[in-house]
Amino acid sequence: MCTGKCSKFIGITLYPLALLSILCNILLFFPGWSVEFAEEDTEQNPRLTNEVKYMGGVLGGGIMVLIPAIHIHLTGKQGCCANRCGMFLSIGFAVIGVAGALYSLGVAAAGMANGPVCSSAAGVWGRPFANSTESYLQNRDLWSICTQPKNVVEFNVGLFSTLLVASCVELVLCGFQAVNGLFGCLCGTCNNKSV
Repeated sequence: MCTGKCSKFIGITLYPLALLSILCNILLFFPGWSVEFAEEDTEQNPRLTNEVKYMGGVLGGGIMVLIPAIHIHLTGKQGCCANRCGMFLSIGFAVIGVAGALYSLGVAAAGMANGPVCSSAAGVWGRPFANSTESYLQNRDLWSICTQPKNVVEFNVGLFSTLLVASCVELVLCGFQAVNGLFGCLCGTCNNKSV
């Protein structure tokens, strides 16, 4: 596969991953599918995890990957940026995508490790899994500690794990595009050649 076609494939693949990251991060603001907890969230009485507010999916896996995806996709089109200079620029955009994917990955991993903010049966809000000696991810019996928002542990685990997977794939694709861009810069995009 020539470097131009490879860039086009990578760019097209990054679009849904960036949109998925944005969507997952937005959904994390509504645990239990309710706006109530986002509205009640304050610094003194947190109802959302800090990792949700860091916006790793929107900023890192979303915007910082979507903008490079557009350039990388255009680099693969003949007559647009499909030249050595365009491939050289795609290396820089790919590095921005790598940084965004790493940010999203780090925030999602921290969100998974620390667990959600929830209320216990006694009505006490906090992060019961953050300082626990036992991993809540390996012991589902611990999930019953959280009574409100309903099913918040499953909600957070599902969305943060989706962010983890999406950011890992984005990281690999953007890293591969940096190498592909280097070859395209040195050898050309081969869009004019019959493959």
